[in-house]
Amino acid sequence: MEYLLQKTVLPLDRDPDILPLYVDPETWSTIDEEPVRISSRAQLGNILGRDRARILPGRRVSFGTYFNAFPASYWQHWTTVRSVTLRVRTEGKVTVLVYRSNGGGVRQRIETFEVDGVSEVSLPIILNQYSDGGWIWFDVVADDATAQFTGAEWVTEDEPARAGKASLGITTYNKPEYCVETLANLADSPDVLELVDRIFVVDQGTQLVADRPEYPKLEELLGDQLQVLRQPNLGGSGGFARAMSETLARPESDFVQLLDDDVRVEPESIRRSIVFGRFARTPMLVGGHMFDLLDRPKLHAWAEVVDNTPFMWRNLFQEKMPHDFSTQNLRQSPLLHMRMDAEYNGWWMCLIPVAAIREVGLSLPAFIKWDDAEFCLRAGEAGFPIVSMPGVALWHVSWLGKDDAIDWQAYFHARNRLVAALLHSRADRGGTLIRHSRRVDLKHLMMMQYYPVELRLRALRDVLSGPDHMWRNLATAMPAAREVAKRFPETVIHKDIDGLLRARRGRQVFSRLKRNVFDSPTGLRLRTFTASVLLSHWFHSPRPENVAQPEVEFGKGDANWWRLPLYDSALVSAADGSGKNIYTRDRATFRRMLTETVRLHWRLQRSWPRLSRQYRRALGDLTSHDAWLAYFERESAQRGA
Repeated sequence: MEYLLQKTVLPLDRDPDILPLYVDPETWSTIDEEPVRISSRAQLGNILGRDRARILPGRRVSFGTYFNAFPASYWQHWTTVRSVTLRVRTEGKVTVLVYRSNGGGVRQRIETFEVDGVSEVSLPIILNQYSDGGWIWFDVVADDATAQFTGAEWVTEDEPARAGKASLGITTYNKPEYCVETLANLADSPDVLELVDRIFVVDQGTQLVADRPEYPKLEELLGDQLQVLRQPNLGGSGGFARAMSETLARPESDFVQLLDDDVRVEPESIRRSIVFGRFARTPMLVGGHMFDLLDRPKLHAWAEVVDNTPFMWRNLFQEKMPHDFSTQNLRQSPLLHMRMDAEYNGWWMCLIPVAAIREVGLSLPAFIKWDDAEFCLRAGEAGFPIVSMPGVALWHVSWLGKDDAIDWQAYFHARNRLVAALLHSRADRGGTLIRHSRRVDLKHLMMMQYYPVELRLRALRDVLSGPDHMWRNLATAMPAAREVAKRFPETVIHKDIDGLLRARRGRQVFSRLKRNVFDSPTGLRLRTFTASVLLSHWFHSPRPENVAQPEVEFGKGDANWWRLPLYDSALVSAADGSGKNIYTRDRATFRRMLTETVRLHWRLQRSWPRLSRQYRRALGDLTSHDAWLAYFERESAQRGA
């Protein structure tokens, strides 16, 4: 029997920005070790359908792209597949050239076919030379007349290790327009739906998916495969835990595919992830990559890991991300040809085997932040591998236009990172985590950002109180954090409606082209700077005129922690450009918070071994299916009352 592993697809959207992710009709070279586009011939008019493209006379089109090259190293390393067959269909007189790369990105020709008329070339390939990395792809070159590419796929006769379907779990909070678009794309993808058991939309908002005008038609098209579930806002962890719970009750589901709500999905990615999960040697988590929804050729997440010593997430090659495919294609990016092993997958898109859920439990009751990383660490410790799969991706609003470290999410960033470390850190007393956490507080205090420090102090107190607090405040921590914002004027975003917001000393602008004395202090200068700022903020009150009107103005990119502390007040642009925040020095608040953060971090340092044992003993109660079912039943009963 033959199994379809991957098929060549062309973009659903007529968007020239994403065309390089699918097909590359341009010519590239390398100058001074940098990729340079020599010609730009990409035309949306040559895309004739989901699997058809026009190739103009004399033109060469490469399918060695993110979505259409075959990630051979991942299939060889993680699955039972040992031989694949590439089939390419064309019309007209063309040359089909098949290439492979190694882990260093070096290109090698495998085979060449010259065909005419309505043709299909077929090439068997053994997967035995890709242990370190490498892709396989093909180019099509038209002769002296226009030709057409009419489809291609990668198939195998090797048997999968499992044959179950996947249920999809989409958690949403007031993003119904995104959800109906995802559902519409699924409804138009019958080859994807063949592998889907049930689509669970966990609607936790007040703007309901079922109220959208498009919904009745989608409900008709998807039929019994679609199920919308209502529940209070329990964050991503509560929504995804509900999807996991529902999937456990589906005998035909071997997997649950978690999807965020504010995304645009490439449907073929969903199909590929499920197929990869079926062929995996052992049940494993299959994650998707994240492209920027507002800058669509830009890839923000490839393989992600958690550094154990500071216990902080990052990309495996943090300095190389984001990667912009509009300026550097796959064939010109040697790093992307290496097989990269991940430690966790973001839950914007992650396929989880039911076997893992049955063994390690559901999500932590964490609301948001670190629930995905903690679950993957827990699954990995239990023997379930993690893969971040190339060619499996979606588009999501990136963190570049947000600053959730200083809004209500600051509580969850701090609390959940500490809880995850107490559960999984292998370093003595959390390594450098406590020191780093204290430094974060000091930076916020020096920058006059008192609201996030208030939330972080609340997080420390809750962590010190023990694991039971996570169930108690699952539904209340977020509204409580938002309520606290009312006590801090800095959280108000001022908009230029009636007049311009002005600073007394004008806007401060700094060059980003070269380093200078105003750059982030390091070494001895860092210690001296920090000590002098802390003493200044402790002893000196702001000048009255700087309280009445902001002293200076900064753009968001210039409002660094080593610049803001030098002033009594500052007007700073919001991360999304929607307005400006006013930060003003408050000596009494500074003194109270500085004293409290030192005290609480000292308590955490001293109590770490005891707390770690306590949280690890409680992990089963925090993540068990029975505990989540009991919680869902209580919430349902309260809503009914």
